[in-house]
Amino acid sequence: MAAITINCMFFMRPKLLLGILISLSFLSLRAADKTGEEPVDLVNPFIGTSNFGTTNPGAVCPNGLMSVVPFNVMGSDLNKYDKDARWWSTPYEYHNVYFTGFSHVNLSGVGCPEVGSLLLMPTTGKLDVDYKNYGSTYDKEVAHPGYYSNHLTKYDIKTEVTATPRTSIARFTFPKGESHVLLNLGEGLTNETGAMVRKVSDTEFEGMKLQGTFCYNPQAVFPIYFVMRISKKPLESGYWKKQRAMTGVEAEWDADNGKYKLYKKYQKELSGDDIGVWMNFDTEANEQVEVQMGVSFVSIANARENLNAEQHGKNFDDIYNVARKQWNDDLSRILVEGGTKTERTIFYTALYHTLIHPNILQDVNGQYPAMESNDIRTIKEGNRYTVFSLWDTYRNVHQLLTLVYPERQHDMIRTMIDMYDEHGWMPKWELFGRETYTMEGDPAIPVITDSWLKGLRGYDINKAYEAFRKSALTKGSDNPLRPDNDEYMQKGYVALHEQYDNSVSHALEYYIADNALSRLAAALGKKADAKLFYDRSLGYRHYYSKEYGVFRPIMPDGSFYKPFDPKQGENFEPSPGFHEGNSWNYSFYVPHDVKGLAKLMGGQKSFVDKLQSVFDKGYYDPANEPDIAYPYLFSYFKGDEWRTQVQTRRLLKEYFKNAPEGIPGNDDTGTMSAWAVFNMIGFYPDCPGEPYYTLTSPVFDKVTIRLDKVQWGRDKLVIEAVRPNPDDVIISKMELGGKPWNQYRISNEELLKGGVLKFYLKK
Repeated sequence: MAAITINCMFFMRPKLLLGILISLSFLSLRAADKTGEEPVDLVNPFIGTSNFGTTNPGAVCPNGLMSVVPFNVMGSDLNKYDKDARWWSTPYEYHNVYFTGFSHVNLSGVGCPEVGSLLLMPTTGKLDVDYKNYGSTYDKEVAHPGYYSNHLTKYDIKTEVTATPRTSIARFTFPKGESHVLLNLGEGLTNETGAMVRKVSDTEFEGMKLQGTFCYNPQAVFPIYFVMRISKKPLESGYWKKQRAMTGVEAEWDADNGKYKLYKKYQKELSGDDIGVWMNFDTEANEQVEVQMGVSFVSIANARENLNAEQHGKNFDDIYNVARKQWNDDLSRILVEGGTKTERTIFYTALYHTLIHPNILQDVNGQYPAMESNDIRTIKEGNRYTVFSLWDTYRNVHQLLTLVYPERQHDMIRTMIDMYDEHGWMPKWELFGRETYTMEGDPAIPVITDSWLKGLRGYDINKAYEAFRKSALTKGSDNPLRPDNDEYMQKGYVALHEQYDNSVSHALEYYIADNALSRLAAALGKKADAKLFYDRSLGYRHYYSKEYGVFRPIMPDGSFYKPFDPKQGENFEPSPGFHEGNSWNYSFYVPHDVKGLAKLMGGQKSFVDKLQSVFDKGYYDPANEPDIAYPYLFSYFKGDEWRTQVQTRRLLKEYFKNAPEGIPGNDDTGTMSAWAVFNMIGFYPDCPGEPYYTLTSPVFDKVTIRLDKVQWGRDKLVIEAVRPNPDDVIISKMELGGKPWNQYRISNEELLKGGVLKFYLKK
């Protein structure tokens, strides 16, 4: 049986835990920099909450299951944007102003609507359970890691929320008079409206809410279980149910509440669509009422056990202080010096966003829902994780976790291998034990290969390889990860069979996965497999059109698609062969064979000129993943490395800001933020599945990365920059471990062995 997890601490392997405790005890001596700033105080949770960044300012612990978030995306013409929450992939948009409660368990930075339910709302005056009426404008917003607060202007109520890994607590400060707390179980971001709720006592309710259809996948449906406790006994309480209009039938309406029927007496529980709980109070001026919420994806009993374990004997301030400390400890694993305060805020907010997902899934007793089944299993060691947006995070988030938070990456890899045991396939875009099959490719391969080749161990790599080989070689009709694998294996490419079937995008992802698989096969001594998958990874050449000088879809008869416009697909317009982009966004998307691609395009000069034109003509899309590594491709060519340094600094300044619009589109569970983190410290993992980084000029004068000494053999990695002027970005020379370093690519092993990487910058 797994040990009980309290507050924001998780299960860890003994050796890793010892290393982390040593590291944390050391860094706690100087978590603040020379200005006296603590990393946690530099985070601005409002960054990315507009411009479709889809982050939110709610309270969450690092990689915690519970997040409690202000919900302001439905119900009023006062809102600047769409009024129907089910069109939104986020519970919060900075410029919206109509608050309808706090949602529990949410996603950060995603592009599809999901979860964001269990809406908790305080009100005053006459009881009204219609969210279109009971919502309120608000002001005085405050957000810090693990904390959010606002003031509801309609009711003069101060709201505050904080969280533990599996529970939340809200504190409402009421004015004098008739007050209410509402729990709306019908609304949320999910398309599902069904729920059940039961009164346990005057101050406790339990139940479940159905959620699902992420990215409109009807198979990915699941229940969330909850237990809610309130600190003050209500004068009375009950339920509501939204009544549906019935033609030709005399329906029973509640005269005072329009289409909502209130239930007061003798009602112990209620189930159905669009239901909720109301509680009435008579409060004194500035009286505080606290509401606790525990959740589980296993059972109501586990939700109660989570709540008892993580909040027993603690008040709101106790819980927030623990959450704040955990965030500061985690953020302090990378300490930066120099730069402006705005740059430090952008950096630590980006790092904060990379530590929200994936999330722990198991309850305090170790139980979790098995992948794609009704089984409940128990984890014996470490953490079971969920929310694997792998098409996004395989590019940089997992590389960051491997280097700086290896104990978490280790458990995430073990989770993925366990998912293969349970389901028969590696995850693609997994959500709370269900596979959504969102986006393309076979992304678990580069994630695990990258960590293995860097030296992260402690999991069954042979079983992982078995899973990878299965998805790489199984025919498409039986292959949920590579549904067009038959043609890919036979021809080396995927043809365009329907106008918008994303065929080129699919194949390019397979090439990247096969390159990683080839490297893993070689490391495991499987020479024949290594050659097979390497040769397959070069199939991108089929798509190169000499006529246009870019990648072009191929028809089933082998001819190129026409009429062809390389720019079609801008601004997420549908584009034949390409997903969420166009040919320019994908034509340099061969990170494993940059020199080969350059030869195909006519050599270094032709390649560099064409790549430079992507930036000069505005073809580069900073909001989508396929081209986010484009700036580093210059560094593969002697004499053109400076272009990488100029472009990365320009892109940071142009697209990452200390503002709600400060992320260029969906953060994609931390992927865009990880791009900023790596670039600001001076290196980037531009080829997933290969244990290398490309170097670029760092933003800060000094960066100290606290390492797990047990894992990496040293307790810190230091990056320094010497610049005569603040705007100097061109690298004139470098030193590694006090010795000259003349390459712009560096392996993970070389970087860690050197210990100190020093850049000398010029204009």
